[in-house]
Amino acid sequence: MFGVTLTEVPTTRPRYTLTDAGEVNEMLDLAERRWPEAGSRKELLMRLAAAGRDVVSRELAEGEKEERIERQRAAFRRLEELIDADVLLSDSAWR
Repeated sequence: MFGVTLTEVPTTRPRYTLTDAGEVNEMLDLAERRWPEAGSRKELLMRLAAAGRDVVSRELAEGEKEERIERQRAAFRRLEELIDADVLLSDSAWR
C-alpha cells in the first residue's frame, strides 16, 4: 500500500511500547494532576520523561561534583608530602 512494503520502517531507532495500565497508568494520573493543561496522555508521558531526565541529570552532576571535591582533597593531602612549606616560604627555596 502506498509503495511501502511491510519490511520497511521509517527509522532504525528502537521503539518502545507502553500500555496505559498499572504503574504507567498511575504515573500518568499523577502527571495529569501536576500538569492539568497537558493536552494528552502522550504529552504527559513526554513531560514525565523530561522530568526524570532532569532529576537524573542533577543527580549525576552532584555525584560528579562530590567526586571532583574528593579528588581535590586528595591532591591537597598529597601536597603536604611533596612540598615542604617551611622551605618554600624561606629564602632558601629561591636560591
